[in-house]
Amino acid sequence: QLQLEESGGGLVQPGGSLRLSCVISGRTLDYHTIGWFRQAPGKEREGVACIGSYGSRLKYADSVKGRFTISKDSARSTVYLEMNSLNPEDTGVYSCAADSLDLLQLTAYNYNYWGQGTQVIVSS
Repeated sequence: QLQLEESGGGLVQPGGSLRLSCVISGRTLDYHTIGWFRQAPGKEREGVACIGSYGSRLKYADSVKGRFTISKDSARSTVYLEMNSLNPEDTGVYSCAADSLDLLQLTAYNYNYWGQGTQVIVSS
């Protein structure tokens, strides 16, 4: 069984930055794709970014390209999401998830382990 726990959310002004962390336990994260998803009130969950096994493959949603960066530290079993130039449309609950088939997709149904999420609010 694999467990994921997010942290780093909070309130930030437009144009600001945040770094989210996802700590994975129970199994090595090296054989999984780890993805970040977000869900705003009244909207469907959206895949934001994902990183494949060993960190050599990355994928981003068009809405965050050039602003968000996903990375991993295998020694700390942690995946990060660095978010810059935040705007109010980035507000939502951000969750990390693991795909044991390592498919590098941004669709939620590919992921079989999920964290509880961390709230991000972008507002002045």
